Amino acid sequence: MAMEQPRIRLGNDDVRLELARTGADSWQFTADWDSCLTADFTADLSAAEVVDFVTRMLSRLRAPSGVRFAAAVTPGRNNPLTLKAEPVGDGFAFFVRLTPNGDEDVCHLQMEIDPIATVKLRETFSALHAALVV
Repeated sequence: MAMEQPRIRLGNDDVRLELARTGADSWQFTADWDSCLTADFTADLSAAEVVDFVTRMLSRLRAPSGVRFAAAVTPGRNNPLTLKAEPVGDGFAFFVRLTPNGDEDVCHLQMEIDPIATVKLRETFSALHAALVV
């Protein structure tokens, strides 16, 4: 029986962002906004890059300060994803920026994900972290 690859999903059926590892250094990014605007592409990312991103997200979510923050998967020009978190009630809404070809001026997708409770976000990112560091 094949083991399921590490993955994460943010959002709901109307607006969602999913990241799923498809190989050792390959990740599938899928975004969908009410079936009107979609993106689906792969990006080469090492496990260390994704672990670093998830660790930074968890750091912000474990000690929420009530202020907005942003985290990019990679610091370089070929960054496929940036999440900007805006505090709303007991959670965060996200502004997602995907750059499938790593060129923000030519090809990118932006969308907003409704607020998600901080507790649920911690659980989601913690599960991905645990799946990556085994």
